[in-house]
Amino acid sequence: MNHYPQAWGRPCDDVYGPYDQSYLQQSQPITHTQSPAVTGTSVIGVKFKDGVVLATDNLASYGSLARFTDVKRLRTFPPSTAVGFGGDVSDMQYLDRLLASLDIRENYLSSTEHTLNAKNIHTYLSKVLYKRRTDFNPLWNQLLVAGFDDSGAPFLASADLLGTTFSAPTLATGFGAHLAQPLLRKLVPRDEESVPFVTREQAIKAVQECMKVLFYRDARSLDRYSMAIVTKDGVELNEEERLEDQSWAFAEQIRGYGTQTA
Repeated sequence: MNHYPQAWGRPCDDVYGPYDQSYLQQSQPITHTQSPAVTGTSVIGVKFKDGVVLATDNLASYGSLARFTDVKRLRTFPPSTAVGFGGDVSDMQYLDRLLASLDIRENYLSSTEHTLNAKNIHTYLSKVLYKRRTDFNPLWNQLLVAGFDDSGAPFLASADLLGTTFSAPTLATGFGAHLAQPLLRKLVPRDEESVPFVTREQAIKAVQECMKVLFYRDARSLDRYSMAIVTKDGVELNEEERLEDQSWAFAEQIRGYGTQTA
């Protein structure tokens, strides 16, 4: 007996011959993945008077599993631009290849000293994201672009899978928008007038504190992270930063944790 559904209620093939299954070869619409599998969490950025600090952790989660612990989600673009990616890792790799090809093309075709700055890169990426959104095949990423604009002022802007863009002195994606932004705004309020009073050391310390909070409060975060410090001299990228003295020894003092003694 033939147990395939398309053969139910028919005689055997040896009596009437094989059944014409051409009706099964119907053209179906193309469908795309709508649920990212391997993802990265927050990206945080803050401006200071001479540039921008950008940071992400090095974890890529497979659902709720901390699967890959050495995934770098910061990319640099010469001469002084850094891009931080949150969301789907495979889409991040696709955008990384686009940026690499753009860099090669610009180096070959450019006959002047003009180079692409952070504002140019942000515009390019936002157009790519919006185009893929209009094709109903979005890139599941939210990214931050840090560097300088046409006037030489520090530049920090965001773009998401819908092509939505905005800029601010401090930005964060994912859970960082809820946990890190309040800490960053204590240092730099929402107006640009406060940026010239923020030093490099203050910005780095604020980012380090945010990464500590995210490690403790965001279940998809890690204590190893990457940090990029963007200045007019270039991008200082360290992909092996680690939170110091971040053990859970204090948990033994919390009532309800582990075995309790009277």
